Formats: sequence, structure tokens, C-alpha cells
Amino acid sequence: MLKWIIYIAFVLIGGTLGLFFLPHLYEAMNLSDNPWIANPYVSILVGAILLFVAALFITDYLVTFIRWMEERLLNTPVWDLLFGTVGLVLGLVVAFLLGSAIETLDLLAIGSIVPVVLSLVLGYLGFQVGFKKREEMMQIFTGGRAAAKKKAEEEEVASTDVHSYKLLDTSVIIDGRIADISETGFIEGTLVVPQFVLTELQHIADSSDTLKRTRGRRGLDVLKRLQSERIVPIEIVEDDFEDLHEVDLKLVRLAKKKSGVVMTNDFNLNKVCELHSVPVLNINDLANAVKPVVIPGEVMQVVIIKDGKEQNQGVAYLDDGTMIVVEGGKAYINQAIQVEVTSVLQTSAGRMIFAKPMDTK
Repeated sequence: MLKWIIYIAFVLIGGTLGLFFLPHLYEAMNLSDNPWIANPYVSILVGAILLFVAALFITDYLVTFIRWMEERLLNTPVWDLLFGTVGLVLGLVVAFLLGSAIETLDLLAIGSIVPVVLSLVLGYLGFQVGFKKREEMMQIFTGGRAAAKKKAEEEEVASTDVHSYKLLDTSVIIDGRIADISETGFIEGTLVVPQFVLTELQHIADSSDTLKRTRGRRGLDVLKRLQSERIVPIEIVEDDFEDLHEVDLKLVRLAKKKSGVVMTNDFNLNKVCELHSVPVLNINDLANAVKPVVIPGEVMQVVIIKDGKEQNQGVAYLDDGTMIVVEGGKAYINQAIQVEVTSVLQTSAGRMIFAKPMDTK
């Protein structure tokens, strides 16, 4: 279709050029006396045929160029085109005014060439200025309202905590320490309990296994305590994802949907959140952070209560539950001894202290 449009355009242009210019060519060649050649219809036909033949050779190149221009224009934002066009029009207006002034000076051939050059140069410069200064021009036309709106939106985003939703998983609810932390006021935002987590908690509470049933009921009691204290808002949401069966994966997707943070003490869920680039708050990390700092070389008194996994190891515990592995401590089971800390291993799963008895130095 585009080729036929180009053919028709070339034929019309050729006929017009033939009508106006071929008679002068006939006069220069002394052929104007021939009635057939001097006929205007013949001139139109000859001009149309000549440009049609030329179109056969250059149409493919023109189509390629037009397609390229069309793609560039379609991919260019509307505001860029608008302000580029405004700049082009202003440049042409300035070129017209200057060209008119120059033509009045009657500078022979220069007077007819300069306006054309001015139109090309100022038109190009006007388009480039309008295109590249579109942001400043937009502020001028809108009276700065767009900039003020953008600034207000940025301030609103900055003032709003993007992680205001804290999504609780089953393990952190059963653990119960979340209620104590909430009571201290260190948690901000809204605690969110998805319905699928509450359903899993109910299944645990209804389990035939005594230990699981106790843990599940403890989790329900923790939720009731959080709701009754009302120190931090708590919300139960019905969002669910039928295409997923794992509660952990549902929790990760919900955190992405709400731009929230997952609160857990599950080491594996912690890793899954990191793989999915979801922010996570691990209660164990917080507990480790507030434990007293133990450094290698420190001396403490502990009671060895059992043997360790490796040969001759003994195991003791601090008051906060931190495990102490004592090399050569198996011989001191059920005894209170002084040990020297050799190293400390701290992970999201907890903290472990390695030590040796003082009398083995």
C-alpha cells in the first residue's frame, strides 16, 4: 500500500513539474512550434512518466526510510514530540522574520539563499532545544505544578515506611517472644497474620500429638494476647494463593504483594526470603544481638550437664539458653568448672560458644 502511495505521489509531482518546466525546455530546444510537443497534456504525461520511472528505482529506499522514521516516532514519548514540534515552529517563525528582513535589503542572490539557510538552521536548533529542554518548558507551562506534585509524592513515599507490614509466620507465633517484643514498643507498623498461617496453626492445635497440640494452643494464646494488648495493630488477612501449597512460599508472595517484611525464627524460611529478595526479620537474630557479648579469652563458670557429639566434649548452657561446647569437658559432667572461651559461632539459627577448661592450659 505504501509503495502505491509513493508511486501516485511521484506521478502527480512529475505531471506538475512537466506542466511548468517542460515548456521552457522546449523553447530552449526550439521545439515549441510543434503542436504535439507544445501540448500541455503531453508535458504533464511526459513529466509523470519520467518521475514514475525514477520512482521504480528509489521507492524501496523511501519505504525503508519511512518505516524507520515511523518506528522512531512511535517509540518517542508524546511530550518529546510535542515540545520538539513547539521548538521547531518557534525556530521557523524566527527564521521567517529574519528572512523577511534580509529580503528587504535587496542583497541580490544572497537575499534569496539566506532565508532558506536560516529556516534549516533555526528549525533544527528549535527542535533540538524544545526536545532537550522539555522538562523546563513543561514547568513553565504548568506553573511548576508538576514539579510540586512530584516533590509531594516523593515526600509522601519518604515519610511512609515501605515495610510497615510485618507478616508473622507460624514458628514466630508459637515461639511467643513476638508478644514480649511488641509489649516493649520496639515494633512499628502493623502485624499481619495471613489466614493460611492461622489455618496451619489451628491444625497444629488440633493435632493428636500432645507436643504439637501444646505448641499450637500456645500460638493461639500468643495471638489472643497480641489482640488484647493492642500495643501494635494486628490484622488477619484473607489473601491466599491457590497455585501454591507450601505456607512458606505463600508467605513470601504475600510479602512481595504488600511490600512487607516476614518475621520468623525459622532458619530455612529466612534463607527462602533472602533468595526471593524479601526483607526478613529473624527473632533469633534479635535475641543474639541483645545477648551479652562474649569474646575469646573470657573466663566463665558453667555446669557441664551432658557429653557432646565429638569425643571428650562436654555441653553446658548459659541462663539465656546459649550452648557452650567444652573441649575435654566430658570428664566434668555434673560439675561446675571455670572455662575459657576460645571462639564464638553466631548464625540466624542461634549462637554457640566453644571453650576449654581452665586447668587444661
